Amino acid sequence: MNLNSETRSALLTELQTRGIRLTGQDSDHVSRRGGAGPSDHQAFTIDGTTVMLPVYTQSAWESPFTLEDGNIKDRRNQETIIPVRNITGTNTPAFYGLTTDDGIPYQQIATLHGKDVLATTVLQTCIRYESRRKACKFCSIGQSLDAGRTIARKTPQQLAEVAKAAVTLDGVKHVVMTTGTPASSDRGAKVMCESAEAIKAAVDVPVQGQCEPPKDHIWFSRMKAAGIDSLGMHLEAVSPEVREVMTPGKAKVSLEEYFDAFKAAVSVFGKGQVSTYILAGLGDSKEAIISTSEELIDMGVYPFVVPFVPIRGTPLEDHPPPSAAFMESVLKPIARKLVSSGMRGEDTQAGCVKCGACSSLSEYEKEAANADLIPA
Repeated sequence: MNLNSETRSALLTELQTRGIRLTGQDSDHVSRRGGAGPSDHQAFTIDGTTVMLPVYTQSAWESPFTLEDGNIKDRRNQETIIPVRNITGTNTPAFYGLTTDDGIPYQQIATLHGKDVLATTVLQTCIRYESRRKACKFCSIGQSLDAGRTIARKTPQQLAEVAKAAVTLDGVKHVVMTTGTPASSDRGAKVMCESAEAIKAAVDVPVQGQCEPPKDHIWFSRMKAAGIDSLGMHLEAVSPEVREVMTPGKAKVSLEEYFDAFKAAVSVFGKGQVSTYILAGLGDSKEAIISTSEELIDMGVYPFVVPFVPIRGTPLEDHPPPSAAFMESVLKPIARKLVSSGMRGEDTQAGCVKCGACSSLSEYEKEAANADLIPA
C-alpha cells in the first residue's frame, strides 16, 4: 500500500505520539530500553520511510495500534492500516555479534539506530544526572549503564573498531556521537574530537557530534578539524520557565549562551549542519516552539522537533506525550519555513536530522516542497 504524502505524514505523526503495541512473535525484536537517544523505541519501515516508534512506554501499551503478523492494525475497528517491515528485528546487524580484544561486546559500545546509523554515547555519565535537583527530568542516560548494557566510557580505539565493522559489515552510512556532560569547560567537545579523529582514521564515514555549548567557541573549529561533519547542541525546551522545571541543571546554560554558540557553530560547520533537538510536549506552547524554530532557521540551525516520549524509570514516566494534532500544528509551519529557507534534513551530512526517524518533520518537508511545485 502506498500512501500519499499528506496521509503518510498524518499516520506517522499519530504512530510516533501514541506508539504501537507489539503482540506475539512481533514483540521479539532488537530494540532499545533506557539510555540516551530514542529509548523504549523500535525501528520500522512504513511505506518506505524508516521511523522510530515507542513500543515499551505506557502510551504504547494503551495505543490503539498493534503490530500483528507484519501488519499495523487499528484495534478500534480491527482494520489493517498498512504492512510494515521491521528493520532491526529481521536484520540484526552483524557487528552485534563481535567483541573487542578485551572481551567487550560491540553492542555495548555502539548500537544501530533507525536503518543505517551507528550511535554511541561516549560518556555514559553526566554531572547533571547524578543530582535530582539538576538532572533533566526526562533523561535515562544511566539506565542502560546500570543494567549492564553499555560501558561508562568508550575509548576512541573502541569506537573506531566498531565503526569500521558497522560500515563494512552492515552498510552503516553515518555515525552519531553524543555524551553526558563532563565537569569541564569544553562540556564534552574534547571527547568528541578524540573520538572523531580515531573513527575517521579507521573508516571514511560522516560523523555528527553532540554536546552542550562549550564555553570557548574555539572548540567548534577543533571539532571540525577532528572530522566532525555536523554538530548537535540540544535545547530540548525553549521557554525559560519550562527549562527551569524540566532541565534545571542545563537551564544554567542560558538561551543567550546557546544562541551565541549556534551562531559561532554555523560559521564553522555551515548552514544546515548545526541542529538542535526540541522535545514537543514538555510544556512549551505551540507558538513558542514555532517562533524559536523560525529564529533558529534564520540563523542556519535546523530545529529537529520531535514528540516527547516518556521513558519508564524517569520522573516524567507518567507525563503524557503530545497529541498528534499538536505535533501537526507545530511541524507543518516549521517544515514550510525550512523548505522556503533552502534547508532540508536530507542535506545534513550526518546525525539525527539526516536519519530523521524520530520525527515526522521530514515528511512535512516533502509536503511543503510538493505544494511549492503545484501552481496556484
